[in-house]
Amino acid sequence: MTVTIAALQMCSGTDPVRNVETMRRLVREAAAKGATYVQTPEMTGALQRDRAGLRSILRAEADDLVVAAASQLAGELGIHVHVGSTAIALDDGKVANRGFLFGPDGGKICSYDKIHMFDVDLDNGESWRESAVYSPGTVARVADLPFAKLGFAICYDVRFPELFRTEAVAGAEIISVPAAFTRQTGEAHWEILLRARAIENGVYIIAAAQAGMHEDGRETFGHSMIIDPWGRVLASAGGTGEAVVLAEIDIAAVKSAHDKIPNLRNGRAFTLEMSGEPAKGGVAA
Repeated sequence: MTVTIAALQMCSGTDPVRNVETMRRLVREAAAKGATYVQTPEMTGALQRDRAGLRSILRAEADDLVVAAASQLAGELGIHVHVGSTAIALDDGKVANRGFLFGPDGGKICSYDKIHMFDVDLDNGESWRESAVYSPGTVARVADLPFAKLGFAICYDVRFPELFRTEAVAGAEIISVPAAFTRQTGEAHWEILLRARAIENGVYIIAAAQAGMHEDGRETFGHSMIIDPWGRVLASAGGTGEAVVLAEIDIAAVKSAHDKIPNLRNGRAFTLEMSGEPAKGGVAA
């Protein structure tokens, strides 16, 4: 089955109202070009590193502007709209980095909370502690859609291949990786990691990204991509500015990749033993 899919590239600011307007415009553009599945980046609703500023704009899922707009657009246009993620207020005072998938009737198919928190210390003093604000998810997700089985990941999840393998073994044919990758890490690892996850699992990867300089002072890498199960980049955007990245994909290519290299079937259980007790003097045996 072939389907036209789109990954939207955005440069979300701190105002959810403006970001929703941008999302609406880009989703409509993608649908007008034939896309029946459209994915937005991580933190579509707002990129806001100031905690007080973030909390001032937070809403619960039932009242969130991005959620409402995505549902409305999916129903109006008769397509699948996948909000890569947006910040959602939780009852315990913390925040979920939550993605949403809406079907052509506007109904919510499922949601996914980012599992792995971006707690890192990079070069030049760049440091992030996502776990100080966000509550990590605990559930991997695969949605059975009319055109394919879709697995979910968000940004930093891409560095944890066991999540992708779990979803691929469960039948995922596409895995989504919406992101707001920093420029520093993106230049080093973005494309390599995405292509590796596609190759390892024989799946399509769709990665809608934030791009450019944001109002809160951060810079994101962009380069939204659609990658096939053989690791080939089918379509990509640049490093700054808005974009609608489109590709027609053939889900049969997933089976073809698995038939050629059946590593999902060929995996074997094993145990690990540590050998070589250090000898006196500190020299390993």
